[in-house]
Amino acid sequence: MNDRELDLTEAQKATKSKYPPVTKKYEYLDHTTDPDGALYLVVSGDDMESLLFHFLDDWLFKFSADIFFIPREVTVLHIDRMRCRICSIAWGEEFNLNKHPQGTEVKAITYSAMQVHDTEKPEIFVISDV
Repeated sequence: MNDRELDLTEAQKATKSKYPPVTKKYEYLDHTTDPDGALYLVVSGDDMESLLFHFLDDWLFKFSADIFFIPREVTVLHIDRMRCRICSIAWGEEFNLNKHPQGTEVKAITYSAMQVHDTEKPEIFVISDV
C-alpha cells in the first residue's frame, strides 16, 4: 500500500479510485472541482519558467485566497511543452482551523532565480516568499 493513502478518508479514496494513473500521452481537463475533494487545474504560460510560476501560483491561490483548498496530493496529468500547458489534479480538503494547525506559510511564488533544466534528469529551482 502507498503510505500517502493511509490517512485518506473513504470518500477521498473513492474519488481517487475513479482516476487511475494516466497512461495516455495527451489529455485535456477543464478547471473544475469535484465535490468529493478533488480539484482540477489547467494552467498555461509563455515559456517553461512562466508555466512553472503560474502552476505554483495558481495552486497557492487555491489554498490562500480562493477556496482555502489544502491539497494532500497533486498529480500532473500532462505537460504540453509545445503549448506551455500543464493539466493537474489534487486531492485534499477545505481548510479547517480546528483540524489544520497554523504555522509558516508560503506568501508568494517568485521569479527570482527561477530555473528550469530540461535535461536527461529534469530539475527546477524556485524561491518562495514565506
